[in-house]
Amino acid sequence: MRFYGIAVLAGAAVLGACGGEKQPVADTTATTTGAATTTATTTPEAGAPAAGAAGAVAAAPATGTTHEVKMIGDAKGYRFEPADITIKQGDAVKWIMVSGGPHNVAFLNLTDPTTKAQINANMPGQHMAEDSSPLLMNPNEGYTVSFAKVPAGKYDYDCTPHAAMGMKGSITVQ
Repeated sequence: MRFYGIAVLAGAAVLGACGGEKQPVADTTATTTGAATTTATTTPEAGAPAAGAAGAVAAAPATGTTHEVKMIGDAKGYRFEPADITIKQGDAVKWIMVSGGPHNVAFLNLTDPTTKAQINANMPGQHMAEDSSPLLMNPNEGYTVSFAKVPAGKYDYDCTPHAAMGMKGSITVQ
């Protein structure tokens, strides 16, 4: 019986250590009409900077062309097609999971804090990690990132699960 108690405590400690992710701050609005009170709670989208945070950057929607990049894993290997593309500032890139998933897009070496913040703000929805898209699991599933307000330069990325197998690419923003 003593062993089970120790095992439960150890398991709780491990789970507690994994639960350190910051939760978004909820914005709660209460409305009273007559005898009823309605409370609406809105939570910032994951990956979006909190309102009022120092240096917060707003997402910038694409204003140009959307370029498609296929995410492929097959007998020829794991790759992005095309692996390297050149776009204009304001364009967007849509990655489409074709085969061999799960795949994601993880930007590498984002050393400028302003650029890093803008790219992360332009990555919608849940992020697998900072600078990273969610995992795409199903064929024809897509993920689009806007490069509006992203400075000219070369942005390297990889697929986290398949980086060791050479699934890497780059986007050059003009």
